Amino acid sequence: MTDEVRVPVTSDADVVAAREKGRELSAELGFSSIDLTLIVTAISELARNILLYATEGEILLRLDDDGGQRRGIVVVARDEGPGIPDVELAMRDSYSTGNGLGLGLPGARRLMDEFDIKSEVSKGTTVVMKKWAPDRV
Repeated sequence: MTDEVRVPVTSDADVVAAREKGRELSAELGFSSIDLTLIVTAISELARNILLYATEGEILLRLDDDGGQRRGIVVVARDEGPGIPDVELAMRDSYSTGNGLGLGLPGARRLMDEFDIKSEVSKGTTVVMKKWAPDRV
């Protein structure tokens, strides 16, 4: 598999494809089945948010070596949707602008090791998440 995969997100089938590609790439790094589930869940949350709020976007998956220190997976979710007017509010547990439980963004942040979000109203949102693989013995 390549070190970088782009998955356009325009349908539920694309959410499944992004999850599978994320699982494949993460498995190459030796993540445990528990970590694989966490990564796939975080990808799913972001991909579903793209569908719900922007209708289309992309998930970019790539390997990272953190300057040779450690290996991990980087997940970038991008859209050109309506953006998030108040990112701080959107990152609070139980906050939702839709009919959901409000677990998407804060839940994804908890599942990954690093999480960054940038959003601009009327221009879109970009979320970058990283999960570092355990050290090999």
